[in-house]
Amino acid sequence: MDDGIANKIFEISGEKDFEQTALELFGHQYQNNAVYKTFCDHLRKAPPNVKQLDDIPFLPIEFFKSHQVVSGKKDYALCFESSGTTGAETSKHFVADPSLYKKSFLLGFERCYGRVDELCILALLPSYLERQGSSLVFMVEELIKRTGHPDSGFYLYNHDELHQKLQKLEKTNTKSLLIGVSFALLDFAEKYPQQLKHTTVMETGGMKGRRKELIREELHRLLTTAFGVEKIHSEYGMTELLSQAYSKGNGRFEAPPWMKIMIRDTEDPLHYPIVDKTGGVNVIDLANIDSCAFIATQDLGKANDDGSFEILGRFDHSDVRGCNLMAL
Repeated sequence: MDDGIANKIFEISGEKDFEQTALELFGHQYQNNAVYKTFCDHLRKAPPNVKQLDDIPFLPIEFFKSHQVVSGKKDYALCFESSGTTGAETSKHFVADPSLYKKSFLLGFERCYGRVDELCILALLPSYLERQGSSLVFMVEELIKRTGHPDSGFYLYNHDELHQKLQKLEKTNTKSLLIGVSFALLDFAEKYPQQLKHTTVMETGGMKGRRKELIREELHRLLTTAFGVEKIHSEYGMTELLSQAYSKGNGRFEAPPWMKIMIRDTEDPLHYPIVDKTGGVNVIDLANIDSCAFIATQDLGKANDDGSFEILGRFDHSDVRGCNLMAL
């Protein structure tokens, strides 16, 4: 698609605007994404009989493992790859325009947390840094760069240095963000419990096989106690998406205007949306212009009347992946 749709996506205001843009993007991806078109044809869904948001089919996320899910015949600048156990097949997300991803995550982040150049960002993401192709590392690296703060940076297992940096930032009342994968935050919290008054702590989920899986409430209880903070924030994102949602500690995630969660019935995956009931999480990410914007994930969740959503676990037998907590 031309740059017009990309610019339009980030100017969406209201449900009607979202639906119109989503239907336009559906038409484009039906025509230009061979994998998605084949899937839609099996369901007998095509632009002539897709007239509203609820008519749009959601591609099962597993297709990102077995197929190249792309819209159009462009050269792809980046390939993001999901984490996985040794020998397991991983998802691949081919990104034609990295600037579109940057715009999506920057606008989404600043919408929740204000200007990134007013922050110091400390990232504790060892499992992601130890492999290639992580979309989370790409995002956080760009955010760190944009802070312009000399103390912003990544940390592997150098917990002592991280502790010293945090103490220094606290003493100078510097507004900071500590973002980390769950197991690494727990390891750090056990070794260096401390009182953080000017630092937001954000977990991205995932024990990556390093520790026993915990329900979200228990994870957050341990971290709030260790760091002396009232709430633990969370990020919801995945390899197959170019947008993220954030929770400021109440377990309810807020998505940016160009991203929407629709919950499907666990017994009938073609029945959606359902409200105030646990079901499968379908995601519309309009920033996914060059792949597929309509994805049926393996997460379980619930949509709330106020537009927020909760992640409550994963379907049985689905892969253990980053950015998600296990089933309650």
